[in-house]
Amino acid sequence: MNAELPDRLVDRLAKPLPGPMIDSRFEPRPRLWRHYHWSPPDAKPAAVLLLLYPHHGQWHVPLTLRPEYLPAHGGQVSLPGGAVDPGETSREAALREFHEELGPVEEPIRVLGPLSPIYVHASNYRIEPWVAAAQRRPEMKPNPTEVAELLEIPLQHFLDPANLGSHRREFQNVAYEAPHFSWPPHRIWGATCMILGELVTVLEELGIREL
Repeated sequence: MNAELPDRLVDRLAKPLPGPMIDSRFEPRPRLWRHYHWSPPDAKPAAVLLLLYPHHGQWHVPLTLRPEYLPAHGGQVSLPGGAVDPGETSREAALREFHEELGPVEEPIRVLGPLSPIYVHASNYRIEPWVAAAQRRPEMKPNPTEVAELLEIPLQHFLDPANLGSHRREFQNVAYEAPHFSWPPHRIWGATCMILGELVTVLEELGIREL
């Protein structure tokens, strides 16, 4: 396992970022009306946490399968997160939402830095992602009202081009090609794919291949 990864990410995330994967292999095609780098004044602020932790000798990331009945992005795989409450920062919201979805964890969580904000047209959310790390795997207890399934995925999995594919979708009667990471039987697409894609791009820039 690459023990230097958290420190290297702290340094890299403090510098200008690649951006929300505009015109990248992680962005839906065609883009049409979507503007991932811009959000309207009425966009709702949200935050997600991309937590790295060691498990079976590799860095892992927890993702959640959202229950079908949830009004926003039900049935999709996402990073733990949600709306920013009045009076809190996006960083505070990302940590709070992680604990609400996956339970309070005893392991200290070290926030490494932000990734690029991304606007989600379908739900009118402006999402600010935060990357964090824990020294040991947290004892996670998914909240069944918000999490249908916990997915613990090796970070290395996202670096393998063989695990990046695409599928056809339709929104507002317009068909488009949605890139996705495969984690059978699930597909990780949309904003989550683009957020993970930016982290993959950062790791590629750093020349990190083994995690």
